Amino acid sequence: MVEAEPLGPPEPRRVTRLIRLKEVQHRVGLGRSTIYRWMAEGKFPKPVQLGGYAVAWAEDDIQVWISCRLA
Repeated sequence: MVEAEPLGPPEPRRVTRLIRLKEVQHRVGLGRSTIYRWMAEGKFPKPVQLGGYAVAWAEDDIQVWISCRLA
């Protein structure tokens, strides 16, 4: 049997934080209605369903969206 050579140290696992609507609104400076309208138009990241009616956005998605607006 041939043993595989180690590929080096494993890459650190990147953990993204989930943020709720109030924090998203604070970070992007938009209201709830605008966020949901832009989501429907494909102009804003979609949230992740947490269960029931609870949703949250991946912090990385929001940060990328903000960065694209600043470029």
